[in-house]
Amino acid sequence: MSTYTPAEKATMYFIGVTTGKSSIMKVFPRWMEHFGIDAQIKGMDFVPHDTGERYREAVSFIKSDPLSLGALVTTHKIDCYRACKDLFEGSGEYARLLGEASSISKRGKQLWAHAKDPITSGLALEAFMPKGYWENSDAEMLILGAGGSSLALTLYLVNKAKESKDVPKKIIVTNRSEARLNEMRHIHGLLQFPFTIEYHLCPTAAQNDVWVSSLRPGSLVVNATGLGKDGPGSPVTDAAVFPMNGYVWEFNYRGDLVYLDQAQAQKEVRNLVVEDGWVYFIHGWTRVIAEVFHIDIPTEGPEFDTISEIARTTR
Repeated sequence: MSTYTPAEKATMYFIGVTTGKSSIMKVFPRWMEHFGIDAQIKGMDFVPHDTGERYREAVSFIKSDPLSLGALVTTHKIDCYRACKDLFEGSGEYARLLGEASSISKRGKQLWAHAKDPITSGLALEAFMPKGYWENSDAEMLILGAGGSSLALTLYLVNKAKESKDVPKKIIVTNRSEARLNEMRHIHGLLQFPFTIEYHLCPTAAQNDVWVSSLRPGSLVVNATGLGKDGPGSPVTDAAVFPMNGYVWEFNYRGDLVYLDQAQAQKEVRNLVVEDGWVYFIHGWTRVIAEVFHIDIPTEGPEFDTISEIARTTR
């Protein structure tokens, strides 16, 4: 017997960890009003790496309930997809390649899974990196963490490289566990990479410090570990020295963002551009909302600016 109550109106779900704390709970109703859609959002909280049975119960409910139209999945993208793969009639190319689902939606009676991060991470990256930056620079990109978001970002860059030289010449990935690095290596092995990529096992923050401090001037350092939101702390210590004239990106926008504070502390002395995950949040949600409600939402221009302003003034 399901623990979920059938929806009484069109409903989109948020499968996460502490969904009630997310700005989307306030922003979503305002966006629906703007789009002219009568719909609500409900959170489904799970502990990281929850049981397969719990994920299957949630996805089965969404699949069978007529007014439950889909969901955005955050921390549980890989675990949820693995546990529920047979429940999806269709999976997008990135979902199959990455083995994860950040978007669950319906096409008629079919339930579909998509991995949107290779699109949304790229849109967020392009929002703050200068156009043509990588083509004219020997700066490197260091990605702290080898999970789904990291994989997605590298896939975006692989696809971009097919039509542009504006990609890093070298990417370094660190992770606390060997298993995630091996998964990334395996997926990357299925592709042809137009740039150098290195994988380094760094179980401690101090080991990450070494890589951060060794980067060339102008390099980009990304926190894709989830630390600061899904878990306490930062992937680096206060001793880490960010690259001069560099860029620092925190994937999260809420939580105890120690990494963001560390970067801000060096912003002036190291001449850093520091970016949080707010724009990533906007793109992440609007891409999934477009999929769930089958509407067109632009990724730039006046309409996107309006959507962003609604979120900014509501958060």
